[in-house]
Amino acid sequence: MHVTGVTQQAGKIGGRQMSTVEAPRPGVRVHVQKLGTSLSNMVMPNIGAFIAWGLITALFIEQGWLQAIFSGLKDPDGWVAKIGGWGSYDGAGIVGPMITYLLPVLIGYTGGRMIHGNRGAVVGAIATMGVVAGADVPMFMGAMIMGPLGGWAMKKADALWEGKIRPGFEMLVDNFSAGIMGMLLAILGFFGVGPIVSSFTRAAGNAVDFLVNNDLLPATSLLIEPAKVLFLNNAINHGVLTPLGTTQALETGKSILFLLETNPGPGLGVLLAFMVFGRGVARASAPGAAIIQFFGGIHEIYFPYVLMKPKLIAATILGGMTGVFINVLFGSGLRAPAAPGSIIAIYAQTAGGSFLGVTLSVLGATAVSFAVASLLLKTDRADDEPDLAAATAEMEALKGKKSSVASALVGAQRGPVTSIVFACDAGMGSSAMGASVLRKKIRSAGFGDIAVTNQSIANLTDTYDMVVTHRDLTDRARLKTASAVHVSVEDFMSSPRYDEIVEMLGNTNSSASGVAEEQPDDMADERLREDPKAGADVLPLDSIVLAGTATSADAAIDEAGALLVAADAVDPAYVDAMHEREKSVSTYMGNGLAIPHGTNEAKTAIRRTGISFVRYPEPIDWNGKPAEFVVGIAGLGNDHMALLTKIAHVFLDKDEVARLRAATSADDVRAVLSDSK
Repeated sequence: MHVTGVTQQAGKIGGRQMSTVEAPRPGVRVHVQKLGTSLSNMVMPNIGAFIAWGLITALFIEQGWLQAIFSGLKDPDGWVAKIGGWGSYDGAGIVGPMITYLLPVLIGYTGGRMIHGNRGAVVGAIATMGVVAGADVPMFMGAMIMGPLGGWAMKKADALWEGKIRPGFEMLVDNFSAGIMGMLLAILGFFGVGPIVSSFTRAAGNAVDFLVNNDLLPATSLLIEPAKVLFLNNAINHGVLTPLGTTQALETGKSILFLLETNPGPGLGVLLAFMVFGRGVARASAPGAAIIQFFGGIHEIYFPYVLMKPKLIAATILGGMTGVFINVLFGSGLRAPAAPGSIIAIYAQTAGGSFLGVTLSVLGATAVSFAVASLLLKTDRADDEPDLAAATAEMEALKGKKSSVASALVGAQRGPVTSIVFACDAGMGSSAMGASVLRKKIRSAGFGDIAVTNQSIANLTDTYDMVVTHRDLTDRARLKTASAVHVSVEDFMSSPRYDEIVEMLGNTNSSASGVAEEQPDDMADERLREDPKAGADVLPLDSIVLAGTATSADAAIDEAGALLVAADAVDPAYVDAMHEREKSVSTYMGNGLAIPHGTNEAKTAIRRTGISFVRYPEPIDWNGKPAEFVVGIAGLGNDHMALLTKIAHVFLDKDEVARLRAATSADDVRAVLSDSK
C-alpha cells in the first residue's frame, strides 16, 4: 500500500502499522492545536495545585462543606474562618493568595521552563508577578502569556553572549541578566499586559453571563464536542474555560464552566452504543475504552470511534447539550477544574448542593448520547467492519503525536512477530483454511521463520504474538489470549487483512530469511507428492457430488453432512452440530467456498476423519454470499489437514477453481484437489 504525500501509518499491530492515512496539512486548525497543547502543558503539571486550592475552598470558605459545622461557633475568627478567609478575618486566608499569586506564578514558571529550562522558568515567574499585581482578576491568561515570553526573551538574550563571557564571570552575567530581564518584563506586564488581559477576561465573563442569562449555554456544545474530537479542546478548556471558571468560582464558590468540556457522559454514551450495536474490533474494545474514559478521565480514548463514524458527532453534541442544560437547570458547578475529566475528579471538585445536578447531568448526557449513537449505528448500512485502527491513526494525525492510550485500542508495543495462530470454534475447518492461506502469503513474502498454525479457541493459550479470528469470534479469543494482538477477518480466503499483516511484517521483522523449518503446508504438500491418493480415505469418491440439489445453506449442510454419515465418518448427531456451528459463525470462506463443520463439543460424534464435496450448478445464498462449492469436514486428528491445505490453495487459484467447475467425474475432482501442482 502506498499513500502519496506526507503519511502517518495506522493500526498498530505490535507497534506496527496496518494501513496509512494522509496526514493533514498544516493550517489554522494545526496552529490552534499547537496553541492548545502549549496551554495544556502549562496547566496540566500544576493540576495538583488547582486541586489543593479547590479542596481548601470546598472545605473552608463561607459556603464550604464545614460551614454547617462551624457556623454556630461564637468565635467567628476561629481557625476555619482564617483558613477560608471569611468572617471578620481580613487576610483572605489561604484561598485568596493561592488563586491570586500561587497558581498564576506556577503557570508562568512552567511556561518559562518549557522554553528555556530553569533560567526561563525564573524569568517567567518574575514576569508573571507583573501581570498579577497589575490586574484585579486572577491572572491565568496573563501567566500563559508572560511565562513563555519570559523564557523566550531569556533564551534570546543568552544566545547573544553565548561563548563571549570571560571565564570567572559566567555566574555574575547569568544572575544579573536574569534579574534585569525579569524586572523589565514585570514592568511590561504590570503596565501593559495586565490591564489588557483584565479587560479581555471581563469581556469573556460578560459573554458567558449573556449565554447563561439567555439560556444559550447548552449551545456551546456545538463548538466544544467537535473541538474535542479534533483536539482543539485544550485551547478552549485551558485557554478560556479554566481561567473564566476559576474567576467565577472565586466569586460564587463554584462554576458551571468547569463542566462544559469535562463531562464524561457524551463519550461514555458513544462507547456504550458500540458495546451493544458495534461490530468487530470496535465492539470488542469499547468496554475497556469506556472504563478508561469514565474512570480514568482520558477522553481521547473515544475519539477514534467518532472519527470512524463521523455522524456520531451528533450524538456527542446532543449529549453535551443535555448535560449543560441539566447543570444550568440545577445551578450546579465545580469549585475547581476537574483534570483529568474523570467522574472521580468531578465528584471531588463538586460544590456543596451540586451533587444531584452534576450526577443527573452525567447520566442525562450519557443516555442521550447512547440513544442517538445507538440509532445511528443500528441503522448504519455500511457492510464493512469499521476500521478502528485507521481511525486511531487519524486521531493521532489530528493530535499531531502518538496517543498515550491508542495502544488500548489497537494493541500495545511488541517485538517482532514470531508466531501467528488462526483460531476458530472447532479448530478443524475455517481456521485450518485461513491459516493455510495466510501461511502461503507470509512464506511467499519471504517470512518463512514465522510459525502460522491453527487451533480451536477453547484450546488457545496466551503464548502467541498474533491471533487471527473471524470477527464474530474475536471477543472469545481475546479472553484466552489477552496479551496477543488480535486481527479480525470476515473473508477467510481473500481477506485484505492478510496483505496488511504481510506488509506489517515487512516493517517490523528485521530480516526475512525465506528459509524455514518444515511447517504444516510443507508436510501436507510432501505427503501429497509422495502419495497423490493420500486423501482418498479422507475424501472417498462416494463423498463427491457434482450436482447438489440443495437450494439453501441449511439444506446444503444437510446434504454435505449426509455424505459424511454415509461414509461412516460421523454419527447423525454431528450434522446437528454443523447447523449449530453455522448459527454462531458463518463457515463461508470466500471465492465461492463454504466448509460447514461441527462444533468443538461435537468431536465425540466423529468416528473417523472425513471430508465430503458438493458442487452446485447454481450458487447457494450462504448468509448473503454465493456458495458454489460446499466441503463438509469432520476431523479427529491431523489426517484431513493435508487435503484441506490443498483445497485452500486450489481456491486461491482461479484456474484450479475453473478445473473444478469443468470436472465431469468424482475422479476429476479428487485429481484437482490432490494434484501436486
